[in-house]
Amino acid sequence: MANSNRVLDVLIVDDDDADTLMIEEALLAAAPPPQVHRVADGNEAMEYLRRLGRYADACRPDLILLDLNMPRMSGHEVLAEVKNDDGLKSIPVVVLTTSNALPDITASYTRHANAFVTKPMDLDGFEAAVGKIKRFYNETAVLPGDKDE
Repeated sequence: MANSNRVLDVLIVDDDDADTLMIEEALLAAAPPPQVHRVADGNEAMEYLRRLGRYADACRPDLILLDLNMPRMSGHEVLAEVKNDDGLKSIPVVVLTTSNALPDITASYTRHANAFVTKPMDLDGFEAAVGKIKRFYNETAVLPGDKDE
């Protein structure tokens, strides 16, 4: 069973500042609040995850919240790279995006996303959705850093 008091380390990959702020607020509203890190595009995400350049001291996230529609490198490309990298593929990736298009959903699961969540348009719905994601990964899922009790 997972440790519900464990501090979750979350990487948000999203180029939208307003969406990122809502995600962070929703994550930080739960106890214990997670460590939250943010990068604004797919290239930065891969630099962070591979600890390159300015991210040399970055910690490995327990969970990635990934937007699909970003400049330079899309979320689809990030997801494919993460899930094809032996050192990264065990990190759970939740696609959290405005899209509810069947091709995006299918492509995300084909690339081994752990979940696909469409961003709600209202603040309460947004907070509820992000809160459920956080609770699942913090209270239910056994993450790679957890030890059997």
